[in-house]
Amino acid sequence: MAESYTLHVAGVTRELTLCKVNDHMDIAAFIMFGDVELTVACAGALLQKVPEFDLILTAEAKGIPLAYEMARQSGKPWLVARKGPKLYMKEPVTVEDESITTAGKQTLVIDKKDIDAMNGKRVLIVDDVISTGGSLHALQTLAARSTGTVAAMAAVLAEGDAAKRGDIVFLEPLPLFFH
Repeated sequence: MAESYTLHVAGVTRELTLCKVNDHMDIAAFIMFGDVELTVACAGALLQKVPEFDLILTAEAKGIPLAYEMARQSGKPWLVARKGPKLYMKEPVTVEDESITTAGKQTLVIDKKDIDAMNGKRVLIVDDVISTGGSLHALQTLAARSTGTVAAMAAVLAEGDAAKRGDIVFLEPLPLFFH
């Protein structure tokens, strides 16, 4: 079995290390942290594919560079659902999700003032990779606490069966590696 996967996305090529999930499957590690060229290219390419939106919502942590760059390029605001409540949150709103890359349940928290900021807005949910859809579901649940609507759900990559979904916008599919 190969130890890496060659990814071509948004005019950029990267070698992704394969990581063992269990005895039967590996995934390709897609890491945008610290890769400015990749982040800028993918943000621009996604912005060309998504419908009109008013603000971006992402989950801490791997979606942050992409959401930031999409906000910078579009001039639109962005919000981050944190992994736990923070002292500055006066009225934290919490949901739980499960992710293929995080062991067990994961908590996402946003302050009520951020829920209010989504009221009446078209919310673009953004993440780096969509796999099981757990993080997307949690972000949708948070957005649903407002009077805003989800304009679209977008990611750079759709992993495995997520690439067959008709309700997401993505740049490239990412295979799962079975053995």
